[in-house]
Amino acid sequence: MNFEVLTLFPGALEPVFNASIIGRAREKGLISVTCTDIRDYTLDKHRKVDDAPYGGGYGMVMMCQPAVDCIRAVKSRLSGTTRVIYMSPQGALFDQNKARELLGYDNLILLCGHYEGIDERIIDLEVDEELSVGNYVLTGGELPAAIVVDCVSRLVEGVLPSPECFEKESLQNGLLEHAQYTRPRVFEGLEVPEVLINGNHALQEEWKQKQCLDRTGKKRPDLLG
Repeated sequence: MNFEVLTLFPGALEPVFNASIIGRAREKGLISVTCTDIRDYTLDKHRKVDDAPYGGGYGMVMMCQPAVDCIRAVKSRLSGTTRVIYMSPQGALFDQNKARELLGYDNLILLCGHYEGIDERIIDLEVDEELSVGNYVLTGGELPAAIVVDCVSRLVEGVLPSPECFEKESLQNGLLEHAQYTRPRVFEGLEVPEVLINGNHALQEEWKQKQCLDRTGKKRPDLLG
């Protein structure tokens, strides 16, 4: 799986993509992640990529030419199926179902806006869909793009030790995951539930399923419809 992150701040993302599970997946060649600086594609001698909005308003807007040329240059060197996504608070909410859907593409191009946003014509010309990671506004699309890369990468075969690592976790099957415990057995008076240490696997699975339902009903009742 190949991820192409188009941003004005590639240096801010590389440490994230080089760390932990995602970093090891890159080293093994299970995924590839490339951060491309949109500023490298501007035709302005001062490397300018933004301008004041028509009609007035606060802030600056990313111009068409650098972003469109960057997207097209990246697309021209890719093979296989490609999806261009603009990380935007106006997009559909990114969730686990969308992550599974995006896994079906060979390449994901993630466009990170900044400033007050991007010229709408960039979306009209080159963007396949907009995605949001929540009902709030960030200073740029870099953090949302990192979330998409992390979430989708975990589903790529071989990135996690076993499919069970994500098949039974929160949201994968529409429910939250059961409570987890490790040593010590007792900490500050709080004990690990007896069912998890009695060796009866059938009872343990029953307890876990009940936990999933109970926790979802208590913490995220919206998931139960």
